[in-house]
Amino acid sequence: MNNYKVALIPGDGIGADVTAAALAVVQDAARRHGFTIQTTPFDWSCAHYLQTGAMMPDDGIETLRRFDAIFLGAVGWPRTVPDSVSLHGLLLPIRKAFNQYANIRPHRLLPGVEGPLRSDGFDILCIRENTEGEYSGAGGRVHQGMGNEVAVETAIFTRAGVERILRFAFEQAQARRGHVTSVTKSNAQKYSMVFWDEVTREVAADYPDVTVSHMHIDAMAARMVMAPESLDVVVASNLFGDILTDLGAAIQGGLGFAASANICPDGTGPSMFEPVHGSAPDIAGQNIANPIAAIWSASMMLSHLGEGRAADAIMTAIEAATAQGIGTAPGSHSTETITAAILTALEANA
Repeated sequence: MNNYKVALIPGDGIGADVTAAALAVVQDAARRHGFTIQTTPFDWSCAHYLQTGAMMPDDGIETLRRFDAIFLGAVGWPRTVPDSVSLHGLLLPIRKAFNQYANIRPHRLLPGVEGPLRSDGFDILCIRENTEGEYSGAGGRVHQGMGNEVAVETAIFTRAGVERILRFAFEQAQARRGHVTSVTKSNAQKYSMVFWDEVTREVAADYPDVTVSHMHIDAMAARMVMAPESLDVVVASNLFGDILTDLGAAIQGGLGFAASANICPDGTGPSMFEPVHGSAPDIAGQNIANPIAAIWSASMMLSHLGEGRAADAIMTAIEAATAQGIGTAPGSHSTETITAAILTALEANA
């Protein structure tokens, strides 16, 4: 019997609510499919920061290194801790330390969910570069508080970093419908984005079975609204991928369905799985947060760990619940009701 060690970081706000729901479903699926999940919770959060002055302890990364995977609920409580502090104190260091350079976000409508678009037949997989680019943290400020204050933020694009995320995207396309759309803004950013386009063409030559398109970020935003069914795998830089995937969440019915995986493809460190809806402090602890994004992320975690049958069973159960109209609209059902419906569907399909 396989046993997997998972670090749980519920984090802030509704992170605790949806993490508990996802854990209940994962444990049930593990029991039914003959493996175990051993979880260790960590209270790293904005509350931890207010108590200790840090989002996680100095040895936090080394502590996480011994786990097979990390499950994160949500990070952020901007009324007390600036988002720039919470993000750079927890989420981004984990992504970079474990070389989780591939951020995967699926965008499709679940059964029973009505999106805002006329089209409902889309299935987009967004691959976002996750460790460098516009979020590299290179730059600084001088003359702070003075009239001649200057702020510089430098986007870092390495050949190794760009090439590896493109290869990851092409490999995902090979397992899907065979098309990659690479997103840049090379008409305006004549160094970094022209470089990205050049590397895309070089990499594409190694994947003759995959067709490739090049689109500017503004045109891609329009395409995702007007013709999302025309897209298969979309690959973009850290910033562009971040923005596009929020748009992807919107067209799939909202952030309550937005799952993600932060993957370390070479397996040298644990990968991290998280819903991307944020901490929503205004509804924390009220039993009204939609846990589907977290449960979907947990399914992605099991798939990554090699438990594909259990991962598929969870997705089938999610779809069975939404097909009955459960959890398909914000506030329509409680966290507990949605979780219970998914657990019932797991049992029915066992």
